[in-house]
Amino acid sequence: MTLVGHFINGEIIVDGNNTQDVFNPANGQVSKQVALADKAMVEKAIAAAQAAFPAWRNTPPMKRAHIMFRFRELLEKNADKIVAMITEEHGKVISDARGELQRGIEVVENACGAPELLKGEHNKNAGPAIDTWSEFQPLGVVAGITPFNFPAMVPLWMYPMSLICGNTFVLKPSERDPSAPLFIAQLLHEAGLPKGVFNVVNGGKEAVDTLLTDSRIEAVSFVGSTPIAEYVYQTASHHGKRCQALGGAKNHAIVMPDADLDDAADALMGAAYGSAGERCMAISVVVAVGDDAADALVEKLGSRIKDLKVGPGTDNSSDMGPLITQQHQQRVAGYIDAGVSEGADLVCDGRNLRVANCEAGYFVGATLFDRVTAEMSIYRDEIFGPVLCVVRADSLQDAIALIDAHEYGNGTCIFTRDGESARYFSDNIKVGMVGVNVPLPVPVACHTFGGWKRSLFGDLGVYGPDAIRFNTRRKTITQRWPSSGLRAGANFAFPSTK
Repeated sequence: MTLVGHFINGEIIVDGNNTQDVFNPANGQVSKQVALADKAMVEKAIAAAQAAFPAWRNTPPMKRAHIMFRFRELLEKNADKIVAMITEEHGKVISDARGELQRGIEVVENACGAPELLKGEHNKNAGPAIDTWSEFQPLGVVAGITPFNFPAMVPLWMYPMSLICGNTFVLKPSERDPSAPLFIAQLLHEAGLPKGVFNVVNGGKEAVDTLLTDSRIEAVSFVGSTPIAEYVYQTASHHGKRCQALGGAKNHAIVMPDADLDDAADALMGAAYGSAGERCMAISVVVAVGDDAADALVEKLGSRIKDLKVGPGTDNSSDMGPLITQQHQQRVAGYIDAGVSEGADLVCDGRNLRVANCEAGYFVGATLFDRVTAEMSIYRDEIFGPVLCVVRADSLQDAIALIDAHEYGNGTCIFTRDGESARYFSDNIKVGMVGVNVPLPVPVACHTFGGWKRSLFGDLGVYGPDAIRFNTRRKTITQRWPSSGLRAGANFAFPSTK
C-alpha cells in the first residue's frame, strides 16, 4: 500500500513508524496510508528551513518571482493529476476540485508581483540633508497548518506569499487528504526553489504543538475550526509568535422580498450544498424577510433538491460528493436528528441516503430545514455539512440584528434588487466578507480573506495586502551624510524637521 511521507530539504522522507489510513470517502475503502511526524521529524523540517533562510532572504525578489512564474506553469500543467488526488481523498466533485486549484493558482499569480509588492517607501530630504525610507524584511521560518476541506487552495493561500517575502516555510497539511499538498511541494522544488526553503510534514497534535512552541518558528498561519483556532492562537502567542488563526463560520444569506427568487434559489443551492457543505464560506442559514418570500423560497429550494445528483466525485454527473469521514457523516446526521427534536420543519431529509455502488461511502443528502430559530443547535453550531436552515424575519433590520448576534462573522450576503437595502446591509453588518447577490464572497487574490468575531483570531487575514504585512517586518532607515567642514557640533534638542 502507498505510504505518503514528508518533504524535507528537497527530498521525500518516508517513515513508517507511525501511520494513519487515508480513506476514499466515496466508497469507504482505505486508499493509502500517511506517515505521521513525531517531534524529531518536525524539528528536522524546521532545521532545514532555518538553514535555508539566510540565502533565501538575500535572493532578489525578481528571482523569487521567476520561481513563482515557473511554479504557476507546473500547477496548470499538472492540474488534472492534482484534481484527481483531491477528489479521491476528499470526495468533492471534479469541477469543484478544479475550481479550488484555480483559486490557489490566482494567489501564486499575485505572488509573481513580488518586486512591486515588496517596494518600500522613500522620502528624500525628510530633514536637512536627511533621507528616510522603509523596507519590508522577512521574518524567518513561518509555519502553516491547513484543513482537509481545501487541500490545495488553502496551503496556496499561505506559502507563496510568505516565500516571496523572503521567508522559509514548514507546512503541516491535513493528514486526511495529504497527497495533493505533497505533490505540489515537489512541483515547487521542480520550479527551482532551493532545498529547505519549503518543507511539508504530515502529522497530528504532536506535529502541531511542535510548530507552535519551537523558538525557531517566527509566525504561524492556521485555518480550521474555531476551538482549534483559539488554541493555536493562544499557544503561538504565548510562545512569542505572530499568529493568524482563521476559525469557523455560520454564514447567513438574507433574501429580501424584492429579490429574484429563482436566481437566489439557484445561487443558494451551490453555496449551501457545493462540496457537501464542507466550506468555511458555505451558506448554512437563509434569513428570509417576510413569510411570502420564505414560503416561495422554501418551495423553490425543495424542488431543486429533488433534482440534485449525489454521488462519487469522479462521476461528472454528480453535483455533490460524500463527506470526509464516517465520523463526520454520523455527526452531521446527529445534527439533523437534533433539528427534528428541537422543532424545526424538516423539508428535505438527507439521512439514510444510499448511492448505488457506493453503499459504504460517507454520503449525506441535501437537507433543508424551515422555521429554524436562534435557540436551536442547528442554527448556533457550525455543522459543516449539507444542511441549510431557513429562518424567518420581519424586516431587514431584524435580519441584520440576528446575524450580528451570532458568534461567527466570516461571510454573509444579501439578495435584493434594491440598492439602498444592499448599501445599508453592506455598511452595517458586523461580518468580514460581504456579498450583494453573490453568495460566496471570497475575495480575489489581490484582496484579503478574513472574517470578524470568533471567525478570526489575530489582526490580519490571509493573502492579499495582509499577507505582506503578516510575513514581513517593516524597518525604517534614516540616513545623513554630512559634508566635510560643515559640522555643526553637538545638538541636545530632540531632532525635528526644522
